[in-house]
Amino acid sequence: MTIAGVEFNPRLTILIILSTILPMLDYYGHSPTGTKAFDRFILYFLIPMVIILLVYRERPADYGFRRGHWEAGLRWTMAICLVMALVLWQLARTPEMQSYYLAKAPRNPVRFFFLTAVDLLGWEFIWRGFVLFGMARVLGPGPAIFLQAVPFAFMHLGKPEIETLSTIFGGAAFGLLAWRTKSFLYPFLVHYFITIFTMMVATGRIG
Repeated sequence: MTIAGVEFNPRLTILIILSTILPMLDYYGHSPTGTKAFDRFILYFLIPMVIILLVYRERPADYGFRRGHWEAGLRWTMAICLVMALVLWQLARTPEMQSYYLAKAPRNPVRFFFLTAVDLLGWEFIWRGFVLFGMARVLGPGPAIFLQAVPFAFMHLGKPEIETLSTIFGGAAFGLLAWRTKSFLYPFLVHYFITIFTMMVATGRIG
């Protein structure tokens, strides 16, 4: 595709536009369902899936929607969760973290666990699936791993500063895990554990 004498890669262009516009729609509170987690599932899972199937006409498996290298994936998931539990056990007890998460403490933990899973399923699919594997085709996996972490990091603005500053590295680590296992599933499991464990520790439900 050439515009004004400049050549653009159509797939990459669509991917960049969507990965910019969809978080903006999320930020400005467009809510077709009235529940944030379901809205994000539509924005970050269903819309990219439609693009893959109907616009790109490709397989979701090519964008990390598969089991992948499951044995290595599970080993890495358990190891990372163990390390993060040790880190978060201290970090989540800091005053800034406790203040933030106590204000968001769920009244119904079971509903919180479910909605968090729905929410993060979309987050992980768009960044560690759609964007990562899509960019890697054009730019290679190294740049793609860090580029997909950029919008992910900006989506943490408003959270405690120490948590937000870490997300460019955490997002890149999630991307590396997804690339090595060829699946977004394992970053999803790690991200889900981190989110739940942080909330439980910061609000005093654990420890």
